[in-house]
Amino acid sequence: MQYFIPRITYLFCLLFSIIMVPVAAQERCGTMELLNQRFTAQPALKVMFDQREARLKQIINARIQSGKSMRTTSEVTIPVVFHVVLSRQSQVTDAQIQAQLDTINKDYAGLNAGASRIPAHFRSLFGQSGIKFCLAQRTPDNLPANGIVRYTTNRSTFDYTTNLVKHAESGGADAWDTDKYLNIWICDLSNSTLGYATFPDDGVKDEQGVVVDYGSLPGGVTTGYNQGKTLTHELGHYFNLYHIWGDDNDSCSGSDEVADTPNQSGSTNTCRSGIVTDQCTPSAPGIMYQNYMDYTPDACLLMFTNQQVVRMESAFETYRALLAESNGCTPVNLKAKDASIQSITQPDQRICTNTFTPRIIIENRGSETLTSLTISAVIDNGTPQTYRWTGSLDTYEQATVTLSALTTGEGNHVLTISTSNPNGAEDEDTSNDALSLDFIYYEPFTPPISESFESLFPPRGWDIVNADNGSTWEKTNAAAKTGSASVRISNFNNDAIGQRDYLRLPTVNIAGTDSAFVSFQLAAATYTNPSVQSNVWDTLQVLVSTDCGQTYRSVYRKWGSSLVTRNAATRIAFTPAANEWRREEIDISEFIGQGEILIAFLNSNGNENDIYLDDVNVRTVTINPNLKEAGFLVSPNPTTGIFSVQFYPHPVGLKSVAVYNAAGQKVAERLVTGEVATNVYDFNLTNYSSGLYIIKAEFEDRVLTKKIVKE
Repeated sequence: MQYFIPRITYLFCLLFSIIMVPVAAQERCGTMELLNQRFTAQPALKVMFDQREARLKQIINARIQSGKSMRTTSEVTIPVVFHVVLSRQSQVTDAQIQAQLDTINKDYAGLNAGASRIPAHFRSLFGQSGIKFCLAQRTPDNLPANGIVRYTTNRSTFDYTTNLVKHAESGGADAWDTDKYLNIWICDLSNSTLGYATFPDDGVKDEQGVVVDYGSLPGGVTTGYNQGKTLTHELGHYFNLYHIWGDDNDSCSGSDEVADTPNQSGSTNTCRSGIVTDQCTPSAPGIMYQNYMDYTPDACLLMFTNQQVVRMESAFETYRALLAESNGCTPVNLKAKDASIQSITQPDQRICTNTFTPRIIIENRGSETLTSLTISAVIDNGTPQTYRWTGSLDTYEQATVTLSALTTGEGNHVLTISTSNPNGAEDEDTSNDALSLDFIYYEPFTPPISESFESLFPPRGWDIVNADNGSTWEKTNAAAKTGSASVRISNFNNDAIGQRDYLRLPTVNIAGTDSAFVSFQLAAATYTNPSVQSNVWDTLQVLVSTDCGQTYRSVYRKWGSSLVTRNAATRIAFTPAANEWRREEIDISEFIGQGEILIAFLNSNGNENDIYLDDVNVRTVTINPNLKEAGFLVSPNPTTGIFSVQFYPHPVGLKSVAVYNAAGQKVAERLVTGEVATNVYDFNLTNYSSGLYIIKAEFEDRVLTKKIVKE
């Protein structure tokens, strides 16, 4: 069947326990319902998947024509980690997990015992894949592993409509590197759900994988669906297979995008035998109820087709090929002498003084107790500084080591730290002996700072903090308030809600000034109607730090209707028109007495729409000391004609400022009505005679006077 399914962040399969006797057809999968919800919320996803499907079809057709198959040319073995997330770990044994691994290996290789029961009319279509699976033998940190990690959770169940099971902070388990491991979560899924999976390239990277209910494992508690075929089915989705009936509500118009699977009106929910026809395939050989991508009970699921295999292998090589490069299936070869540097914990990405003290974590990866080690630290291509560490670390024990202080100059730098000579001998595994850290150091800038992003990005002294290594701030020529460039963060295409990304200005010195301001041009829109209540919005903050970014205080925070410069919901990626910018200015004078400050823009992603910034400025105002002392100043004095009358602080209650000649005649006046808008009033006596003049400032409760000489 050939049928297009648009993109969705996650495709879920709602499978539940059904006894192996004929029953009325039931909707056992929430895939299309969830997909339609996602498609309604983000129509652009249909376009994206349309384009992806078209490209994949070209790859599949080329593969079919070439006759290429992983089984005959390049079998791949994928390392698998099973995250067992249960409140009672006794519900799943290691033996069940091993049996589950054996099941998917046999099903994908076409070596399962039931293959002999495939009807004669479908045997020529029987597909055998070259995709194999192994239990991971090492962790992402290259520690020994057995591919089974157990997490005792306080959650009784997990709902298939969320991904709480995939995050430790919500009672689940964080994924191992999804480019190197196939992550499979085993848990108690609520509402009789048996499993769900992610399609290739369909959303958040650290949520890629498959979730199955513990009862679906071989020997599990779910009658009829406890031979491990749920995982076989869900892995089909993981490798880009769709349901065999096309999820078309029995209309016969849908497709699974595979040419050698018969059209089918709906899912199968009982074990069938012989030739079975329906309204979509009314004649022999009938529908393929034996296919793993149907809902037939486990005992009667027997096969993938040849072209399903082609589709899976093509999708694997296109979207999941990094799994084939993983060393996760290779056991750790423990050396006698192997010291490792695990991380550099100091300095931070930005330092605000030119001297810093590196701090690292070392680990003994060798079988010998580690008692001594040489550590070298170098900035850029400078002279390495060498240190001698002594102590006692057993295998896989770690220690924090503080090195001697280093000094650097202004600029963007690379700190490289390496280890050597464990226990006075050669390190037997040098692959883990060095780490590097990018950092910046600049002397504090003196205002004004003015940045329109027309050249280098990040500009000199700026940096970006992107802890998740996902979508972040970028320079763009798509729109600008001035010039041809601005900065943008693409929330529209970022499904990772809650991700936080900082765009940080240079450290700035505002000491000794009387007031300070940060201003910028902003353009923003939302995907959802901005008037909707209780939505998760993109949020933009301006933060100020007085400790080089260790802590921040928010001085500006807007989201939804308060943030947008386009009031209408925008269902494509937002590009602002020339009139869709707004200037924002924030008074940061309260930080003047708190030393050097660091200003940062922080975007918190709500998957709404893109935000643009341009013309970022930091300015300070310094008051004439004579004005500060007197509170009322006329300058220049004497004057040739043009002069200003200034007040400090702001002249609340001012009614007028007038100029009188020596005879007491009023020659000029500035009347003030309503709220006082300025503290500076300009006058021009160029056309008046030389001599003495009197400036009179009349307030609601007092009158101030000054003399000025016109030359």
